[in-house]
Amino acid sequence: MPDMTEAEIRQSKGRVPRWAQVLIWTALVALLILVGMGLRRTQQGTVQPGDALPNFDLSLYSGYEYNGQSSIQLADLRGKVVLVNFWASWCKPCEQEAPSLEGAWKFYEPDGQVVFLGVDYVDTEPAARVFMKKFGATYPNGADVGTQISQLFRIKGVPETYILDRTGLLRYIKIGPFSSTDEIKALIAPLLR
Repeated sequence: MPDMTEAEIRQSKGRVPRWAQVLIWTALVALLILVGMGLRRTQQGTVQPGDALPNFDLSLYSGYEYNGQSSIQLADLRGKVVLVNFWASWCKPCEQEAPSLEGAWKFYEPDGQVVFLGVDYVDTEPAARVFMKKFGATYPNGADVGTQISQLFRIKGVPETYILDRTGLLRYIKIGPFSSTDEIKALIAPLLR
């Protein structure tokens, strides 16, 4: 084996091994893919009327179950009009609309053709329970664990409400709080015909 010159020894000491180069480039490409996916999701905006929403499973708070079930899947509600409301206990506009939502729920609940789902966003269960008790909420409510459901809807904040028809298609989006029970009824009534 030929002896290395001093210059070759210095040059070889500064080299990164081939396996490390491959590892670094692989990590860089993976990072770029993740950033690209995040940017794409941001550019998509929220879901739009006419979109069919993917199924999701909402674990419900104890005392806020639906027909005795501790969780509910969107697919199980086909044939009913579904109102999905994203809210949080720390959200002041959510406080404004809470009485309107409960009033509309009380109106539609006996018939069973409309289901309200409260999705508690980035919150704690104790704070959520205080909020629901304060405003007398009785419709099914649960936590958006890991923000999985809000990511499906690509929400921008709270409150946001999505109304789906009997076939599961999104028909209406409300960004911000409802101002009255009548406003909610006006959006749901055409979907029951």
